[in-house]
Amino acid sequence: MNSQLIIAAIASHFTPFYTKKYGQAYLGDCLEIIKLITDDSINLIITSPPFALTRKKEYGNESAEKYIDWFLPFAHQFKRVLAEDGSFVLDLGGAYLPGHPVRSIYQYELLVRLCKEVGFFLAQEFYHYNPARLPTPAEWVTIRRIRVKDTVNVVWWLSKTPNPKADNRKVLKPYSQSMKKLLKNGYKANIRPSGHDISNKFQKDNQGAIPPNLLEIANTESNSAYLQRCKAARVKPHPARFPQGFADFFIRFLTDEGDIVLDPFAGSNTTGFVAETLQRRWISCEIKEDYVLGSEYRFGE
Repeated sequence: MNSQLIIAAIASHFTPFYTKKYGQAYLGDCLEIIKLITDDSINLIITSPPFALTRKKEYGNESAEKYIDWFLPFAHQFKRVLAEDGSFVLDLGGAYLPGHPVRSIYQYELLVRLCKEVGFFLAQEFYHYNPARLPTPAEWVTIRRIRVKDTVNVVWWLSKTPNPKADNRKVLKPYSQSMKKLLKNGYKANIRPSGHDISNKFQKDNQGAIPPNLLEIANTESNSAYLQRCKAARVKPHPARFPQGFADFFIRFLTDEGDIVLDPFAGSNTTGFVAETLQRRWISCEIKEDYVLGSEYRFGE
């Protein structure tokens, strides 16, 4: 699907808040904007919507009890606009039950509904580990000391069909020193205690290690160019930004240059910025004007 046709369809009702070489940012309700997008036209939807947190945040969030019913209308539209080999990556933080040191299972209930009711396939689950996250919730972690700090978001990689486009060769990690030594000195083929047969093929240099589904990406941009520019312009930045490394991993892994990436809950538009850098077409939607205004500062303006 030509991205210009998609933009023209959206532009019939919405004017882009700003436009870059590869994409457009829109101010408005993403549900209304996505309804204008043609079926089977988006290669990747990657987003981190407002989580179902116990405490209300300024960017808006539903309670765990209401979250699934709130989210499903978006999910039906996401599936409609995805290409046959497209992917939907959903980053979700967890929540405790109000007043109790036990967890909500809303993320898992949502996953079941997305697969059973909407018709998505679970391609793979990921875990986004942020080692820099503060020890919260304070009541259970730092005051009563009956829980450890929560540093992981679940990430559901969903697909429209059982065979989404993906290539892990695009996201290889540098080899460890021990692996470099093995490749240099060789390895004696043998049976491991677990019963796995490690053949001579293990010595092949694949130019990097295949990454795990635990993504360790710290979110520590306390003095980034984006924040500095927002401060200089007296624009309030988005308080819950996900790191560029998160978007970079999935955009490289699941798309090719020229593909179309959509972030329906764009916030500070990390996704759009990374997509622009990687020469992917992109569309971002954000309902709060302050956040869209500030997001343009990611692009150096």
